[in-house]
Amino acid sequence: MQKIVQSLPGYNVNEYLLVLSPPEELWHKIMKVKEEFSNTYASDHARWGRPHITLVNFVQYELMEPRILHRLKATAMGSPAFKLELKDYGSFPSHTIYINVLSKIPVQNLVKAIRTETQRLMKPDEDHKPHFMPEPHLTIARKLAPWQYEKAWLEYSNRHFTGRFIADSMLLLKRRAGEKAYQIAERFEFRNLPVMTRQGELF
Repeated sequence: MQKIVQSLPGYNVNEYLLVLSPPEELWHKIMKVKEEFSNTYASDHARWGRPHITLVNFVQYELMEPRILHRLKATAMGSPAFKLELKDYGSFPSHTIYINVLSKIPVQNLVKAIRTETQRLMKPDEDHKPHFMPEPHLTIARKLAPWQYEKAWLEYSNRHFTGRFIADSMLLLKRRAGEKAYQIAERFEFRNLPVMTRQGELF
């Protein structure tokens, strides 16, 4: 995150992550990859980071949370579930190795809808704009030192991984600014409802 938002007296600031989370069986399969990576390349992040595909991350005052939840629920109601294909590995030189997301378009469309409908609620001030993910990916390890990245990428660029799942919901995770662990704030189901139905359910 960029520099932390100054807390106003009596107002808590949270960091938020909106993510797609794989189902349990695939989640455990990815965790095995992450644990093996951690053991081989001494990467704590690989061990502790939970498998997910990030849609957006942002910081905001907690008092804004009910409005953000309301808006995200509306976006999810209008979004269809979709199939996600995961295959093999990619990297952001020289610091991150991830599993490729092949079915990028539905994820990018979802991010676009969230940006259109919720962006202004995710910005406490001009210095802290939400970060929408343009390239969907599932991180195995990030914040790698150059030596970790180079050795690991030599191996993982030749390794294979396959997985698929139906993304039928998204999770909003949150933590107090400065804390390590995220908690689940809300789960939003994709229901592919027309606008009028969504409005009827929301109001």
